[in-house]
Amino acid sequence: MTPGSPARGPVLAAGGVLWRRRADGEVEVVLVHRPRYDDWSLPKGKLDPGETDEQAALREVREETTVRADLGPELPPTIYLDKSGKHKRVRYWAMTIVEGAPAPANEVDAVVWLPISAAVDRLTYPHDVDVLVALPNAIET
Repeated sequence: MTPGSPARGPVLAAGGVLWRRRADGEVEVVLVHRPRYDDWSLPKGKLDPGETDEQAALREVREETTVRADLGPELPPTIYLDKSGKHKRVRYWAMTIVEGAPAPANEVDAVVWLPISAAVDRLTYPHDVDVLVALPNAIET
């Protein structure tokens, strides 16, 4: 940053945790694989100009998984340094599917349903784990 230039805030992003309850009561969630980064993550992305966090979360989930979802309870946000060294703040919501079945789209080449314990083991980034472990309490209220 040059002297006198305005401070830059974090990169703003939003996403969702698609979840369902199996017949045996266990909760499963959707993870996405992005070949560009070779990572397993939660569906998320940057806000478009003029877009709210909630709108971005729904749009990103649809763009990366092809499903139309409903917002549920908000989950803990994450703040971390992205691959370019910028601070990134991501707000997440628990989401249930309204229409469609998860399938890869856009920057995603694989989508998988996993029980939370297996999803925690598959996630690439520790900050995503914090979001997942908060899910059971959020959806039981």
